[in-house]
Amino acid sequence: ALPAQPADLLVKNAVIWTCGPEGILEGADLLVRGGRIVRTGKGLSAPAGAVVIDATGRHVTPGIIDAHSHLAIAGGVNEGTHALVSEVRIEDVIDPDDINIYRQLAGGTTMAMLIHGSANPIGGQTALVKLRWGETPERMIFDGQQQAIKFALGENVKQNYLPDQYARRYPRSRMGVEQFMADAFRAARDYRSRWKIYEEQRKKQPDLVPPRRDLRQEPLLEVLDGKRQVQCHSYRQDEILAMMRVAEREGFRVGLFIHVLEGYKVADELSRHGAFPTTFSDWWAYKFEVYDAIPYNGALMREQGLTVSFNSDNDELGRRLNLDAAKAVKYGGVPPEEALKFVTLNPAIQLGVASRVGSLEPGKDADFVIWSGSPLSVWSRCEQTWLDGRRYFDREEDLELRRIAESQRAALVQKILRAGGDK
Repeated sequence: ALPAQPADLLVKNAVIWTCGPEGILEGADLLVRGGRIVRTGKGLSAPAGAVVIDATGRHVTPGIIDAHSHLAIAGGVNEGTHALVSEVRIEDVIDPDDINIYRQLAGGTTMAMLIHGSANPIGGQTALVKLRWGETPERMIFDGQQQAIKFALGENVKQNYLPDQYARRYPRSRMGVEQFMADAFRAARDYRSRWKIYEEQRKKQPDLVPPRRDLRQEPLLEVLDGKRQVQCHSYRQDEILAMMRVAEREGFRVGLFIHVLEGYKVADELSRHGAFPTTFSDWWAYKFEVYDAIPYNGALMREQGLTVSFNSDNDELGRRLNLDAAKAVKYGGVPPEEALKFVTLNPAIQLGVASRVGSLEPGKDADFVIWSGSPLSVWSRCEQTWLDGRRYFDREEDLELRRIAESQRAALVQKILRAGGDK
């Protein structure tokens, strides 16, 4: 069953990180009605019958948004048989029973962009979900999501580090990847031309057989028409530049560069192109193509005016993104309020959903987290996580459920031991 949604909810006396124009509010209140934020401020009154939470000494933030995740995907994240697999869809393989959904709620994460792996230059279609634990896959999908598709560059794509029996697929070089991208969009335009010719000719020949529908080409046409965002796995500056040049020649824009660990080298070019970067907080040197990665990457790109986010790319780290945000303070001196936006408002902007989520502003979805202290402190704990004005995680309730489970386990063990003794 869904968690109850109070008609009215008032969180009182908290330090509220709005991640909006009001900034950080001390000793303030958050008023929620029908799953939407009504107001933040001091001295707000609770309507009759409202649920009231005394959050004295606590901090309240927007729900954390993970801009790049492989959470809750059943059966693997890659379809590696072809270089172009734009017809496959993550929304068809969402696993709502993945325990990591609950664990990430326990870390304050409320939304994640579920995305295809990086085995292909052009991968599958993405799915933006709210972590509505216990819901069906269909109800987890965010109703205001922007359609997107995964592209990829680098070692994962060209696969020439694999033995020949595992990797005989074109392209096998970085040059080949660039050419493959251009060829794919040329083929998509040819596909559109065939349909255009058919539509013209059928006016004179009503019985004319239509071209075969190609589900691989149609998502690429949506990219060209600006209806589907490109999210591109990347590391090296030369590949990032090449991808932007291909996009500009073909007449579209790369919406989001993922990882983009050498983004600090090409921040000006990313800004001119109009691309957003979502990067790691402090990953470097874990494979050869990221040897030039530095933990200051996020801060340096922000200094150049880019809207930066940190993503997890990992089920475990997806529940600790508040601490990744704190690393932007350590590496580059990003102000704490702006650092928190790296995992709240900024990913919402990048994914085209900032009108609904990412900050605590009137009219937005009531996705918020109550912390025991500052969200950027390693000593703070997530105490409650709310989505749409419904409480999906409560630390006290979780501790009680653990005690019940341990008690039941101990009783079963004793029962088994007694049964063995009777023999």
